[in-house]
Amino acid sequence: MLAAVIEATRLVARTEVLERFRSLDAQRHGRLKADGTQLSHADEAAQAALAERLRSIADLPFLGEEMSADEQARVWASGERLWCVDPVDGTTNFLQGLPNFAVSVALIEHGRTTLGVVYNPVSDELFAAQKGAGATLNGVRIEPPPPKSALARAVIGIDPKYLPRMLAMNLVSDPPYYSVRNFGAGSLDWCYLALGRFDAYLHGGQKLWDYAAGALIHAESGGRLATFQSNAFWSADPWTRSIIAANGEHVFDEWCAWVRMAGGFRPLVVEA
Repeated sequence: MLAAVIEATRLVARTEVLERFRSLDAQRHGRLKADGTQLSHADEAAQAALAERLRSIADLPFLGEEMSADEQARVWASGERLWCVDPVDGTTNFLQGLPNFAVSVALIEHGRTTLGVVYNPVSDELFAAQKGAGATLNGVRIEPPPPKSALARAVIGIDPKYLPRMLAMNLVSDPPYYSVRNFGAGSLDWCYLALGRFDAYLHGGQKLWDYAAGALIHAESGGRLATFQSNAFWSADPWTRSIIAANGEHVFDEWCAWVRMAGGFRPLVVEA
């Protein structure tokens, strides 16, 4: 199944997304959705194409970012297995002509991702993972990156937009890391973390389709992940899931402790 999903993702990304990105006219046209985020023609076309192709691989309920919230909730509640898709993760980058966006596809079973694919058609980097089988980049296994010796030496991926005010202020006034980056596509942030391009990651609340594939790729590359209040990442609210993640046990523990202290979050709930 993974090979078929990889083929479908690559094909749709190249035909429905990359070709539109190369067209200046299509690239510059989008509209605002009800939640204030942007929607492009590529989002709609890629989602429709993925729905058709993924259902031909396994006829399961399909949940896409560009569906209404009511439709998404209905699909989530409709079965124990489903496809979850972000047809263009990083739509703002896409519309601005910035080449950091991806197509993200995940198979979710009983609330947890068991298969994930993230593909940036501009860089031609395809990340994939299957639960218990490791993660790959363009078919080559991703090995755990060498962890930094301390959080103070780490490069962190942070999207500040959804961070609680207290935590955001402490990150600015007393940063515990070496440097910070924000590239505007959550699924790729997870993959960059898996490769060691980031040493740690922080987000105030990603949607299901933002983390579904990427979080599995990070975990299968040997990474650690949690939320602001719990190490039970996959048990948190699927619609707005906070993220603390890192490579290497020491940096992960140090990052979790700092974020939870700086954000004033209640004590950690230990994962069973």
